Amino acid sequence: MKNIYLSVVIPAYNESKNIKSGVLSQVYKYLSKQTYLWEVLIVDDASSDDTVFLVEKFIKDKKGFRLLCEPHRGKGGTVIAGVLASRGEYVLFTDMDQATPLPEVEKVFPKFSKGYDVVIGSRKGREGAPLVRKMMAYGFQILRTIVLRLPYKDTQCGFKAFRKDAACRIFERMRVFREGNSLKGASVTAGFDLEILYVARKLGLRVAEVPVTWKHRESKRVNPIKDSLEGFRDLLRVRMNAFLGKYKGVSE
Repeated sequence: MKNIYLSVVIPAYNESKNIKSGVLSQVYKYLSKQTYLWEVLIVDDASSDDTVFLVEKFIKDKKGFRLLCEPHRGKGGTVIAGVLASRGEYVLFTDMDQATPLPEVEKVFPKFSKGYDVVIGSRKGREGAPLVRKMMAYGFQILRTIVLRLPYKDTQCGFKAFRKDAACRIFERMRVFREGNSLKGASVTAGFDLEILYVARKLGLRVAEVPVTWKHRESKRVNPIKDSLEGFRDLLRVRMNAFLGKYKGVSE
């Protein structure tokens, strides 16, 4: 029996609009042409709309697709659940809206061939994004550099791939989002990506950035003030956890 080569994890929270627009058909169309064995895990974050119904309807005749229904914990907890349940040699998480289309994964594989453990997408200039979103991104970049000393150009792109063993090592050591409480409403959890990369770097894993195509998708979930404050809070929580030695097995 052939081993699964690529696992694609797609978090979902009230994604009815995106699903009806055909994003999952785009994912299936691309993967069905590949020669390697793949799987897609759609991880529902306790959606309050008809996301689960629409996903079940779509995947009923799609071999390789799975639906996981999780308690509402925000994107961070949802992605972690999906990644740890994946069975592929490599695992990618990507957003349901496909702002970065799945074919961009072809830019990832050469980096793995060169020995990298984690490959993250990097959006150049965030073309099409409102000015306020660009200002948020710039301010957050300065803060993460000062507080966590992360050297990456774009930590927040929702397109990240891992060797499965590296993903398990990282996600099993995460604390801010793996131990998160139940939530109410949408949660962007900006600090989730920071904790991933902070832990990966402290583990000595090799991280590469690759430029990816990205198209701005308007989302009602983004609240510039609220999300900026939450992102800063999570950044400090990661730093504090590191100071207190809560990332077991991660050298400081």
